[in-house]
Amino acid sequence: MKRFLDLADFSREQILDLLALAQSLQDHPQPHALAGKILGLVFLNPSLRTLASFQAGMARLGGNSFVITPGRGTWQLETRLNAIMNGAAAEHVREGIPVLASYCDALGVRAFADGKDLDSDLNEALFGMIDGLCDKPLINMESAMNHPCQALADWRTMDELRIPTRAKFVLNWVYHPKALPLAVPAATLHMAAMRGMEVVVARPEGFALPPQIMAKARLAAAAAGGTVSETSDRAAALAGANVLYAKEWGSTLHYGDVEADASLRADLPDWCVTERWFTHAAPDAKLMHCLPVRRNVAVADEVLDGPRAVVKREAFNRLAVQMAVLHRMLA
Repeated sequence: MKRFLDLADFSREQILDLLALAQSLQDHPQPHALAGKILGLVFLNPSLRTLASFQAGMARLGGNSFVITPGRGTWQLETRLNAIMNGAAAEHVREGIPVLASYCDALGVRAFADGKDLDSDLNEALFGMIDGLCDKPLINMESAMNHPCQALADWRTMDELRIPTRAKFVLNWVYHPKALPLAVPAATLHMAAMRGMEVVVARPEGFALPPQIMAKARLAAAAAGGTVSETSDRAAALAGANVLYAKEWGSTLHYGDVEADASLRADLPDWCVTERWFTHAAPDAKLMHCLPVRRNVAVADEVLDGPRAVVKREAFNRLAVQMAVLHRMLA
């Protein structure tokens, strides 16, 4: 494995093989598997679980890692093509990425969406450039439109909970005071479709996922025997759900327009998940979220602290599946 950028790059059988390896490494640790190997981690954006889990995973496999957070102890990195670099950034990724790759055996990069040009973000303009600059195995630790590590961890979580592959999976938009990227919604939707689930995207008007993302998921669902649909009828979406995956994202109708997005979401604070959502519609449904989550804004305390929330299990599984990716990539 030279690249882990998108679950869509792998067959369903290859994903299941990775998940089996994650379980094997948990049951039978290999503390020397990656002895002498070095993982470079570049975070152009903040992290908690991704940073900690990759470092911990590399250490548990006997390897080492280094972390670069541009502008914090290192030069600020410029990411724009043809930029006139007369501002804060002293170094360009066109030099920075190849140099860092030369110091390690594999490189992980986190580079969020610019959030201004939807077409550019859908085309993964920045991560595509980074991919072209890196001659070592490369891991997507979240890009403009993808978060394969989170998606793989969520797949494993549902397997552990014995949630059937044909179960009803609701990807539910939830409130946040500002627009957030589409990476996790896109990756989650595709993962559930690839697993073969009955996937419903529930969101208010103006927050429909881009047609390209929906088409990609429908293609995966067709291959796996699942379905994908989208609605603004939250109650209908929740009826009979086995999983409610809560996630915040920005308006695609007003992508990059901060004021218009804020106006559209101003009347939507009631899209905060409460226990009342589940009482009659989906009494046994599990609550998933990638974290971080704003309590009592996106999801209420009563849900996060109750038995249906499996968010901490998802977070642990980041470590488990990433160890499998590292092992397959470097062992």
